[in-house]
Formats: sequence, structure tokens, C-alpha cells
Amino acid sequence: MIDYYKLLGVKPNASQAEIKSAYRKLARKSHPDLNPDSKAAREFTLLSRAYHTLQDPQERAYYDQQWQ
Repeated sequence: MIDYYKLLGVKPNASQAEIKSAYRKLARKSHPDLNPDSKAAREFTLLSRAYHTLQDPQERAYYDQQWQ
């Protein structure tokens, strides 16, 4: 299981705003339209999955339970 907090570079108690900011910063670097590297698309997909999981309070709570 991938540590979404570590992937986004935030602490487990990060606010929604901190998560969003970290995601936007990292997504810009790895977006396939802006980065032609073949690994960028995979990284962007992982970042997106992490962001969408952590932005939803219910999914985040479930993820936190599974991670511990």
C-alpha cells in the first residue's frame, strides 16, 4: 500500500488546504501535458489517486484505518 501522505509530502494531520496545495504543486510537475517523461504519467496518476482519496473525509478516514 502506498503512503498517500508521504507521496504528497504532507503530514497525516494536514488540512484540506495543505493537501490541495501540495497536490497542485506536484501535479504541475508531473502532468503528462507538461512533462514528456514516460514516468510522469504514472506519477500523475498516483498523485491524483492520493489527492482524491485524502480530499474526501469518508475515504480519508477509511484510508487512515487501513494504513494503521
